[in-house]
Amino acid sequence: MTENRTMQTTPDTSIDARQLARDLSRYREPVQGRSIIELAITLGPFVLLWLLMWVSLEWSYWLCLLLAVPTAGFLVRLFMIQHDCGHGAFLRRRASNDWLGRVLGVLTLTPYDYWRRSHAIHHATSGNLDHRGIGDINTLTVREYQTLPWWGRLRYWIYRHPVVMFGVGPAYLFLLQFRLPVGLMRKGWQPWISTMVNNVLIGVLISVVVWAVGIADFLAVHIPVMLLATSAGVWLFYVQHQFDETAWAPNDDWDAQQFALHGSSHYDLPAVLRWFTANIGMHHIHHLCSRIPFYRLPQVLRDHPELSSIGRLTPLESLKCVRLVLWDEAGQRLISFSELRSRLKQA
Repeated sequence: MTENRTMQTTPDTSIDARQLARDLSRYREPVQGRSIIELAITLGPFVLLWLLMWVSLEWSYWLCLLLAVPTAGFLVRLFMIQHDCGHGAFLRRRASNDWLGRVLGVLTLTPYDYWRRSHAIHHATSGNLDHRGIGDINTLTVREYQTLPWWGRLRYWIYRHPVVMFGVGPAYLFLLQFRLPVGLMRKGWQPWISTMVNNVLIGVLISVVVWAVGIADFLAVHIPVMLLATSAGVWLFYVQHQFDETAWAPNDDWDAQQFALHGSSHYDLPAVLRWFTANIGMHHIHHLCSRIPFYRLPQVLRDHPELSSIGRLTPLESLKCVRLVLWDEAGQRLISFSELRSRLKQA
């Protein structure tokens, strides 16, 4: 156990992460035709399923809710395409990626330029204990948590509770927090302009759809789709970094490539879920070389089988990640509230 935890603060150097990142650069070139097809087979079914949900209201709302599951899956996939656009990985030209990302941001309720900037900070600081707080899940160390007053500890407990993290939180993030880019004001006006334009276009799209189908039908169809999609998206982001073998370190001990590789999970999903999530489960590869289009990530794994076992997490194992809420700097691992309580009782 001690050996394993030591590896986390000083990741396994048997794989030269920097050299590997250079080797993976040959996978970075998007295949323009493939990208267009991926967009078409995601956007088209999403629109058709949404319309089918609306039609099904005439028969049964339970059928409508059943159809919400695959519809939300296609919306998640649209977000993943937008995600690739943010990394300049989906289309060949940066401007083309940005404009497609902005258009998709209207459907995903995500202000593209604001999100892209915070997500870039997340990639640049992932696993760095001294640079947390932007674009990631708020994670306290044991020491930080213990120094909080009781109401601070209660607030953090509520924030990390599964009902909030995967239920209320995702809805708040996409429906409210993304409407105002609070915290990025010092970065200039671009995040605000991007967000306000995104808000206006969302309002226009909703107005057109409401005019066509009526507000009651719109809410009956789109609310369950959005709730499912946002919760799934936050879950995916959560397990990509909040898992048992993740790696964190102070800035002096932190290396961008090593902690990109060992601080991100390989969420080994079934084939259908891999498709709907655009291979984002191969997150350790993505963090090591974020310019690789999502449809080329499986090729990387085939060509580099040694990467399969790094940070591997099965769907069943991922359920245990929910309890991991505090970074234990002494043990170099994430622990649960109950484990901390047990330690304090034994002390």
